[in-house]
Amino acid sequence: MRWQGRPESDNIEDRRYGDGGYNDGPGGGFPFPGGGGFQIPMGQGGLGGGGIVGLLVIVGIALLLGVDPRVILGGGGGGGGMEMPGRQIQMPRGAPSGVASNPADDTLKHFVAVVLRDTEVVWDKQFREMGRNYIPPKLVLFRGSLQSGCGMASAQMGPFYCPTNRKIYIDLSFYDLLKRRFQAPGEFAQAYVIAHEVGHHIQNSLGTLGKVQQMQAASAGTQKNALQVRVELQADCYAGVWAKNTGRINNTLEPGDIESALKAAEAIGDDAIQKSARGYTVPDSFTHGTSGQRMRWFKKGYDEGTISACDTFADRT
Repeated sequence: MRWQGRPESDNIEDRRYGDGGYNDGPGGGFPFPGGGGFQIPMGQGGLGGGGIVGLLVIVGIALLLGVDPRVILGGGGGGGGMEMPGRQIQMPRGAPSGVASNPADDTLKHFVAVVLRDTEVVWDKQFREMGRNYIPPKLVLFRGSLQSGCGMASAQMGPFYCPTNRKIYIDLSFYDLLKRRFQAPGEFAQAYVIAHEVGHHIQNSLGTLGKVQQMQAASAGTQKNALQVRVELQADCYAGVWAKNTGRINNTLEPGDIESALKAAEAIGDDAIQKSARGYTVPDSFTHGTSGQRMRWFKKGYDEGTISACDTFADRT
């Protein structure tokens, strides 16, 4: 992916060097099971030697993420959310005096800023063609943990979008996890993660998230999960729309980039994650879609390059 030396977004909030105890209110909660973020497998073979400690860790992470623990453990059921009232506190930008920055981490920060800027260019054009004004999200970089507008954000949760304050949260250590555990290396795989979370912002901006929340409130557990799958697949499709258009507008794509994104989509399918964690799958508990579905919808968005291609609610495949 061609990104070096290109314009960066101004909508980056660098909180990597805070102490993690800050609240990014106002309060609210994840309106969907899964919180619009990436799932993290808990290792090979389920709980392994962790016993009750491992179980508590999984349950704790699931509750922080707003996911029913059974989604990770392999059972059914929908998710909840957390109320986290608080106040807005400005975090420091960059490393404070006496704290050494990490060169590799700083390079990733610039990469993320370039990709976010690319999404702003693409979606501003798409919204103008619809006669709308695009207001881009903020993207918060952090280390360890902090209080987001949707509850606790931690490295173990993976990146997520918070519709309450329209911010994306990401601990850059997730990219190392993406490469090592998900076996999905490459810059464009990293860009796909950002584009997927921006996809949730597009849904929020178009009113889709609010409509789905109302539908989920009137639905049973498995139906709620099925609706959440459609939300996540649409965000994948929007990521594909971005990929197509950034290639046209910014000439950023290189050979192998789309394959890299598809490999990431395949690695983070619900079926792949559950097989890795438990050795079997429970389809009724899926909240993000199978590997095949995630690849298919990213590719559909890329092939057609339009928002209209991404009606995952009408197409149930």
